[in-house]
Amino acid sequence: MSSSSATARNSIFAKIQQQMAMMPKTATEESLLLRILVQSMVVVGIIATDIAAETQLSLWAIPLSMLGATWSWYHRHGRNIGAKFGLALAMLGALGYFVANLIGSINDTRLVLAELLVQMQVIHTFDLPRRKDLGYSMTIGLILIAVAGTLSQTLTFAILLLLFLTIAIPVLFLDYRSRLKLAPLAISNPTQITKIGIPWQRLSQLLGIVLAIGLVVFALMPRFPGYQGSLPVSAPIQYEQKKFDGKGIINPGYQRKGKAGNGKSAPEIDGKGGEAKDDGKLDDNFYYGFNSQINQNLRGVMKPKLVMRVRSQAPGFWRALAFDRYTGQGWEISRNDKTRKVFRSDWSYKFTISHPTTKNLTKQVIQSYTALEELPNIIPGMSLATEIYFPTSEIAVDLEGSLRSPVGLQQGLTYTVVSQVPYRNQTLLDKASTNYPPNISDYYLQITDQIKPKLQTYTQNLVDNSTRQQVGKDSPALTSNYGKALYLAQYLKQHYRLPQDPLGLDRVPDGGDLASWFLFRCEGKSTSCEAGGYADHFATTYTMMLRSIGIPARLAVGFDSGRFNPFTGFYEVSNTDAHALTEVYFPDYGWFAFDPIPGHPLTPPGVDQDQTFSTVQQLWNWVASWLPSPVTVWLAQIWSLTLGWLVVGISLFFGLFSQGWLGIFTGSAIAISIAFCIWWGWQQLSKWRHRQWLKKLAPVDRIYHQMLAQLREQGISKRPAQTPLEYAQTVQDNCSAATSLLVTEISQAYTAWRYGSEAQQIDRLQDLLTSLKKEKRSTNVS
Repeated sequence: MSSSSATARNSIFAKIQQQMAMMPKTATEESLLLRILVQSMVVVGIIATDIAAETQLSLWAIPLSMLGATWSWYHRHGRNIGAKFGLALAMLGALGYFVANLIGSINDTRLVLAELLVQMQVIHTFDLPRRKDLGYSMTIGLILIAVAGTLSQTLTFAILLLLFLTIAIPVLFLDYRSRLKLAPLAISNPTQITKIGIPWQRLSQLLGIVLAIGLVVFALMPRFPGYQGSLPVSAPIQYEQKKFDGKGIINPGYQRKGKAGNGKSAPEIDGKGGEAKDDGKLDDNFYYGFNSQINQNLRGVMKPKLVMRVRSQAPGFWRALAFDRYTGQGWEISRNDKTRKVFRSDWSYKFTISHPTTKNLTKQVIQSYTALEELPNIIPGMSLATEIYFPTSEIAVDLEGSLRSPVGLQQGLTYTVVSQVPYRNQTLLDKASTNYPPNISDYYLQITDQIKPKLQTYTQNLVDNSTRQQVGKDSPALTSNYGKALYLAQYLKQHYRLPQDPLGLDRVPDGGDLASWFLFRCEGKSTSCEAGGYADHFATTYTMMLRSIGIPARLAVGFDSGRFNPFTGFYEVSNTDAHALTEVYFPDYGWFAFDPIPGHPLTPPGVDQDQTFSTVQQLWNWVASWLPSPVTVWLAQIWSLTLGWLVVGISLFFGLFSQGWLGIFTGSAIAISIAFCIWWGWQQLSKWRHRQWLKKLAPVDRIYHQMLAQLREQGISKRPAQTPLEYAQTVQDNCSAATSLLVTEISQAYTAWRYGSEAQQIDRLQDLLTSLKKEKRSTNVS
């Protein structure tokens, strides 16, 4: 029995081996040039993903990929059964590694998927016998460059994208030759490659058109609230949870426990905050305002440095902290010990933050932040952040609505904030109540008795002596707190100055008050004395002026929007974009920011205007900054005039439909006439352009396209993906034998000329085209 069963098994295996031996051999791809260029596409895709994601995939993926492609070339004619089994096991290993990494990257899977694609491509390069296999590699290269585009934050990606397109064009050309089953081009014969050639001038024009269309699409692409499907966030950060109480702030620009906090060793967050450096100077790298208490009597300037990139659906003030207690020469958070910790689930990066209800309408704005330099453990974001996607297991929220992280924001950290930003409805805010609850009046009307009388008298006189015309006819009356806030902010902008020499600005005397020093230090002095101070001094003075006349206000610090890069879609934020402004409270509507600093908008950017197509405006602002002022004004006038006439015409047209049946009939007739004229004009323009285009073609090319035009009129159009010979087969299946023979001969001649550089008899081809026209007429007559 055992011998018979063994014989049966041997017989089965013998049959399997016999069937495998009888299987037809795979048609291999013999174009070495095509293989090299396809491999180059994949390498560019890997490098682009590597740079965008700041990983080290290239160190191992590119050498292994080249090794695999080389091995595949020399073994392309073999069956390589053992190697295929080995590759199958390697793919299973890559899949297991992918699943393991996916668990820790549920919120943003782009990089994990890109790593899987790279691993699969490296494995795939060891088995590339057919053109179809090379097609898979091309697809993977395209996916990798697309993933890199979603991850990239710099213009470095543009260089790699251009390189990718430059390689992709000849790849498509060689792939098409392979589909036509033409002889592969030999790398060792440059004359052959040059002879066949590629229309580089036309392809360069095509590349320019593609780039122009891409920029237009990017500019016009709507930024809807739900536009970002995957919310970016870094991998989880490990830290000692027991040491985080939510009270402390790490600012590398401050000293902590007698040592300069350089942030490299992640100092403990002990809730005491840092202390200003003893020399009385500002740190030249870090903004002094990111701390639980700040001294505004420091002097100095910061060296500009890019610290953060932000992708946001609307520009805004990236708010970091707010202060309620004025100390005379600075600010502090009086209830810093009452922060609360917020936790997230283990399977999601999402933190949910609750806020007091408001009667005001809000709009959801999604912002993604990436730290480029070491930053304090404060989480900037637009106001009323309701969802935070952050890579720690806990964060803290203070009573001023500021967010804090257990660790400092290290270089490369990415997080996302979803804010419900309130609309600034001036009509509603002008009517807001002036009855404030105790939790507002007890903290945000605080002002020392030392300065209150003089400051109150000064501020009230400004308000009483002002008129509505001084503010502007569209502004609320000064009987409302909103109108007073607008007027006082504008007054400071117009009557006080920033110092021309920041380092030469005098310090506030010991025991003196910053707001009084700012406003009154030039009283009784010569006209050469310039009242004013640093940018943040404006915000402090403005806040205390509002408090002196009974308007609740607090000081907020954060980053301005920064410089918008229309090519990357990111706001590039520098350390010098950090500054303070004032938030004013309106019962039932919440806090609204005002900016009294000269050169800044009266209110920070918000969502009061539709931001769906804001990138067009941002792109125009960027272009206009490079143009001379007369040119900018001239272009703006032309645009306004054109838009004005267009709006008037559309209004008159739609107005006809509201004038009874006669108006509806007239409007419909005009619409039909306009549509017919547009259609007829387009047809004539298309024919003229086609004739001009044919004149520019080579004789063989022109005859072939004239043939296509004739057959298209008969209802037999050539699909873009069809080769000339595949199209000839389609004609054979749908037309007479005579027509089929004519089309086949012209198609074969065109293929030999276009892809093989073989000279053709133009007179013969012209006679064939004439015969095809006669055949068409005889068919129509019959």
